[in-house]
Amino acid sequence: MRDSRPQSIEIFFDQAQQQSVLQQVQQRAIALNQLNRAVQGIIPAQLHPWCRVANFRQGILVIETANASWLMRLRYEQSSLLSALRSQILPSLTAIDIRINPSLAAKGQKSVQESSTQPTTVEKPLLRQLSADSAEILRGVAERSPKKLKETLERLAARAGESTRSTSR
Repeated sequence: MRDSRPQSIEIFFDQAQQQSVLQQVQQRAIALNQLNRAVQGIIPAQLHPWCRVANFRQGILVIETANASWLMRLRYEQSSLLSALRSQILPSLTAIDIRINPSLAAKGQKSVQESSTQPTTVEKPLLRQLSADSAEILRGVAERSPKKLKETLERLAARAGESTRSTSR
């Protein structure tokens, strides 16, 4: 069990120790980041935004994924991932634990959108157009509506374009 008593902040920066607590945390973060890059290099490209290495402790690699569908996809890759990691960088790896972390869904969606918004082709936004028939229906409803709604519906019907104006009576 961890020591939960208050401690002086000086122990985090104490250089007299062989390694300060902050140096240990930094080294752990660097190691997990390198492990994450190695895993990203092994798994299929479509899984990259949706999973990451969360921890490695006692021979078990913990990988987080965005949702259950990506978890199932990652489970299909689990045996090949396990053997590749054992042979390349983690001979002490005994198992892979895959967990769902919903916060990855937002991050994964953002990275997918960023990669898809690269200027490959310029697409024009779809403009909605009101058809002549719809404009006529709006005018018919406007005739039987109160004054304020009537004005609004008539303005909307007027936006139908030239073809609507030419057919209006």
